[in-house]
Amino acid sequence: MPTTTQDIDLGELSAGRGGSQPLRGYLARPSQDAHGPGPWPGVVVVHEAFGLDEQAKGQTERLAAAGFLTLAVDLFSAGGVRRCLVSTIRALNRGEGRAFTDIGTGREWLGRSPDQAGGIGVIGFCLGGGFALLTAAGYGFDAASVNYGFPPKDLDARIAGACPVVASYGGRDRPLRGAAATLETALTGAGIVHDVKEYPGAGHSFLNSAPNGPRVLRPLLRVAGIGPDPAAADEAWRRIETFFHAHLEGGS
Repeated sequence: MPTTTQDIDLGELSAGRGGSQPLRGYLARPSQDAHGPGPWPGVVVVHEAFGLDEQAKGQTERLAAAGFLTLAVDLFSAGGVRRCLVSTIRALNRGEGRAFTDIGTGREWLGRSPDQAGGIGVIGFCLGGGFALLTAAGYGFDAASVNYGFPPKDLDARIAGACPVVASYGGRDRPLRGAAATLETALTGAGIVHDVKEYPGAGHSFLNSAPNGPRVLRPLLRVAGIGPDPAAADEAWRRIETFFHAHLEGGS
């Protein structure tokens, strides 16, 4: 049986937690031929600023193909990108708000699923990378994958007690210049198991398999060095999958 996918209604669970209404998700299950009948470790995916688009769904399916029950949570469920992006960025900057509740709802849904066993991780990209970093402590995750996410100003305080972290950054990502080194230093100082790497030739969103975002903006994004870097992405994905297998299989 190949990897299977389905849209998930998280609304009832979200209502009980004071989260978004509605709240939608996209679930991908591992192939039973490749990974057995389950249950499997879980992963919550947090999308880029462009929302739960085909790129985010592809990343969700990739993790399922690697053996994880994977749920992408649509942080823009309550109004789409135009209505939700600003408030979601504000929540990230404050370190609290509905977006964090929605990510926690995704984790709770996986934890309740009979198809999930072992640990549950969180992975995010760009905007989602920031959320993955800030939910590494205090949200019950067993591992976090931070991909070109901005470290907060109060980084040391926010990572206290964090789960193991694997992080990937691009050396040509100018707004995040020095972020990998900053995160490496903070995680080392906090004694947190981690794997942080910067890819010198890669830019922002280098883990994407294809350009995304509004088509009218794609030429500008390409000029800015934003978009896929297959060689860097292949290695980064291997690191992420290896890290998740190490910290989620048999986890609590």
